Amino acid sequence: MKLNNNTILITGGTSGIGLAMAKRFISLHNKVIIAARSTDKLKAVKELLPQVETIQCDLSKPADIDKLVHTVEQEYPKLNVLINNAGVQYNYHFLTEADIHTKAIHEIDINLTAPIRLTAHLLPLLEQNGDAAIVNVSSSLGMVPKANAPVYCGTKAGIHIFSKALRYQLKDTKVFEVVPALVDTAMTQGRGKGKITPDQLVDEFVRGFERDKYEINIGKVKILRLLQRIAPALADRIISGKD
Repeated sequence: MKLNNNTILITGGTSGIGLAMAKRFISLHNKVIIAARSTDKLKAVKELLPQVETIQCDLSKPADIDKLVHTVEQEYPKLNVLINNAGVQYNYHFLTEADIHTKAIHEIDINLTAPIRLTAHLLPLLEQNGDAAIVNVSSSLGMVPKANAPVYCGTKAGIHIFSKALRYQLKDTKVFEVVPALVDTAMTQGRGKGKITPDQLVDEFVRGFERDKYEINIGKVKILRLLQRIAPALADRIISGKD
């Protein structure tokens, strides 16, 4: 993939991985549009990055996704890269969580349903413009799950398989999957050790993106995937947190 002169839509672009991607792609001379729920955060990013375009959208609401798609089609007809980055994770146990339905549905809506809906709606535009790509941000937890985030892990496993199957279907649009290890973001605050920064993730992602490496394993995920092949029970024991 070329690294400049693209028109790129990034969901969840006001913080963490999405914001780091927005900064990097702007520095590489691309038009970048970010979509997020919070108008205050969108305004803050606009002040930080005057070149960025912003669209308010709650990805858990189908009507908001429809409005986002309409806005992109009307105002950014040269869109050729979609980055499905937005995500949410809750930690809970199915036997003890009082609000399990609300949390589980929200994780499914944001992490799995929204990327599929956006891909379906925007794919004709991407294909029309050529040099097109879809980038889905999954997680190492989609390969080796942890005990206290079963729905999150399930949605990321779904994104992995969705990305792979979609890649089989599409000839003219490239489908990338970014598989991060633990990244230091607001979502992971207070969780785990040995985190990488969003900028470190973007460094690895950009190298893989330029080389058309369709599954981009970030940081310790490379070791985890090797361990999963040669000693899957050990990989499960390290990540699951069930002991």
